[in-house]
Amino acid sequence: MGGLNIGVLASGRGSNFQAIIDAVEGGYIKATVSVLITDKPDAFAIQRAKKHHIECIIMIPKQFSSKDVYFEKIADELKSRGVGLVVLAGFMRIVGKPLIDAFRNRIINIHPALLPAFPGLHGQQQAHEYGVKISGCTVHFVDEGMDTGPIIIQAAVPVRDNDTEESLAARILTFEHKIYPEAVRLFSEGRIRVAGRKVEIEGAFAADEGLINPPLSK
Repeated sequence: MGGLNIGVLASGRGSNFQAIIDAVEGGYIKATVSVLITDKPDAFAIQRAKKHHIECIIMIPKQFSSKDVYFEKIADELKSRGVGLVVLAGFMRIVGKPLIDAFRNRIINIHPALLPAFPGLHGQQQAHEYGVKISGCTVHFVDEGMDTGPIIIQAAVPVRDNDTEESLAARILTFEHKIYPEAVRLFSEGRIRVAGRKVEIEGAFAADEGLINPPLSK
C-alpha cells in the first residue's frame, strides 16, 4: 500500500467499497484506503471498514445546519487526511457543491447503467422496463449534475430474454466490481486526463485487453 490516499463515501452494504479494498490489499492498486464516511450509522460498510482497520466517520446530515455546511465538513475531514481521490460507493445523496469544488475531477462514482442512458435511481430497473438489449455500468467523475460527469470506463452487459430486474442487476454488479477498481488504479497511476467532456486514458488498460467486457453473445 501507499501512494494515493482514498476516501470512501457509502450509505449501505458497500460491496464496491469491498472490491476496492481487495484490489488495494492485493496490490493491484498502489494506494491506501484512509477513511470511510457514512451518513447511515447502520450501514454494513462500517463493518467492512472495521474488519480492514479503516477509520470510519459517521456524519448524519440532520445534525448540520444546511446541506452546504454538511458537505463542507466532509471536505474538511477528507482534506485533513490527505485524501487525493473520493470514491462514492453507494452514497445515496447528491453531492453538494462545497465537496465538488474542493475535489474537482477527484470524485468518482459508479452507476448501474450505460450513461447517459438511465441516470438517477434504479438504473437497472429503468433499463429492464425500457426493453434495451444491452445495459451495463459506468464509472464517471462527479459534477454538479445527476450522473452527468465525464465518463471514465463502461462495461456492457447483454440483457437476456429471461432476465428479471434482479438477475440483470446481479450480473451488472459483477462488472461494477471489475471496472471500479480499474478506474481507481488508472487514477492512482496518473493515467487519466479530463479534456472537457472526454476522459483520455494513457496506455492500455483492462478493457483494451478484454478483461472487463463479456462477449456480447453470452
